Amino acid sequence: MPQRLSIGATVFLILTVLAGLYFAYAAVQGPSGILRRIQIQAETVELQASRDQLRAEVARMQNLTRRLSDDYLDLDLLDERAREVLGLLRADEVLLR
Repeated sequence: MPQRLSIGATVFLILTVLAGLYFAYAAVQGPSGILRRIQIQAETVELQASRDQLRAEVARMQNLTRRLSDDYLDLDLLDERAREVLGLLRADEVLLR
């Protein structure tokens, strides 16, 4: 004849299984779970790409600023920017709209 568990052992077994299920759920879905970690890693990659793009933009702006500075003056760039800002053309240029 099979031996039956006592009520105390049955309650302990049920509580142990429920605690195990809770911890398994928390390990996957919780605030520090696997899915949250994957989401954070994806956000990290996205933010790093954005950071790299911004660094490239800053480097481009620094280059343009340096080329327009008193120490290093790029006359072609100065001419281009002045004509763009002032809306002027040289006598030998043709404007296409």
